[in-house]
Amino acid sequence: MNEKDLRIILNDIDSKGYKAYKRLKGSYQFSLFTLCIDHVQGDPFSTPSKIRIKIETSINSIPKNLSENHYRKLALQDFLSRRVNIQIIKKSNFRNGTGNSGVVFIDSGGQEVIERTALVIKENFIEARMQIGLPARGRRILSKEAIQIFFNDIPKIIEASLIWKNLNQEKCIEFVECIENYYSISAQLKEKNLVAFIANGSNLARESGVSQNPLKSENSILFKSPKTFETSFILPNPIKGDNHLILGMGIPEGITLIVGGGYHGKSTFLKSLERGVYPHIPNDGREYVVTRKEAVKIRSEEGRNIENVDIKPFINNLPNNIKTSSFCSENASGSTSQAANIIEALELGAKFLLIDEDTSATNFMFRDIRMQTLVPGRQEPITPYLDRITEFYEDFNISTILIMGGTGDYFEVAGNIIKMESYVPYD
Repeated sequence: MNEKDLRIILNDIDSKGYKAYKRLKGSYQFSLFTLCIDHVQGDPFSTPSKIRIKIETSINSIPKNLSENHYRKLALQDFLSRRVNIQIIKKSNFRNGTGNSGVVFIDSGGQEVIERTALVIKENFIEARMQIGLPARGRRILSKEAIQIFFNDIPKIIEASLIWKNLNQEKCIEFVECIENYYSISAQLKEKNLVAFIANGSNLARESGVSQNPLKSENSILFKSPKTFETSFILPNPIKGDNHLILGMGIPEGITLIVGGGYHGKSTFLKSLERGVYPHIPNDGREYVVTRKEAVKIRSEEGRNIENVDIKPFINNLPNNIKTSSFCSENASGSTSQAANIIEALELGAKFLLIDEDTSATNFMFRDIRMQTLVPGRQEPITPYLDRITEFYEDFNISTILIMGGTGDYFEVAGNIIKMESYVPYD
């Protein structure tokens, strides 16, 4: 069918009951693209209808070299889905009606660039997958408004976001090359015996504790590596003119402590590493914060459910002869939950643990000399992480980065200690 058939159906079902929209299901050929209506919602309050927009490569004219390998293709897909979303916000005009009437949506993601199915690039076409709230007043179809969406809004959105001549080509190329650079650094970390890298000039601070958006540059302190930790990478694509060299802090394998006073940037540092397992969009501030994929953030989760986890390396000899080699609990304590989280991470192949004392069970992390005197080892079922951390690295090659602000016990086992002072790292 073609676009005329779609218009005929919409005119025919005007003011009818909402379920008459089911007649729309199918494919329609427009001049620029093919519209596929795959799922039609049964009610204006239901999840919006699902559509696909297919536009041929010969029409969109996007250069092939922007998707010539997996990482460039991933980046281009992500960039284009964000362009579609921007145009939806600009050009989707209808918002009246009942329930989800007039909603147009594509999953364009947040600050991270990850695999999504919202937009896919194939050999001969690009396909954008969207949701549309078919318009209604009450449960009566508003055909004129639906025609506005299908014949005005959608074509304008697609023309502005998926046709090469209408795109900001410089930004598109910058986006693709930035993501490819990230993966190049990621591939080189293991060769250099590093667990993470933070580029000089990175803006790690966020707008707030609940936002992933960067703090405005005039209020932020840009990252600068201590000379003793500074390392460099050669990138496949240039940054800042024709420069293929990037400098920053390389964090070596082993045991690393991040210390410093409250509000001096310790947790911001760790959160950046935690998020660094994913590439970020250009100008996020963390686009060149790169963490090995085997990294896992560990915390206590009091009250979590645990099923058959061997936490014996950390917890043993519990009262009432409770087995810890196959531990189960519907309401775990802070220490048992943190022990289970570590063991589960290691079973899944984690080689790099990120731990913040603020979100850890204190008795799981360490026992000071006075407590050891009062409650000797034979009476204490918990083996603190402090007593295992060296064994983890030396015997199993599991590295740890720890945020510490309240105890110096870990100084004895640390290979590297980084002090954060007013968001500036010191060796």
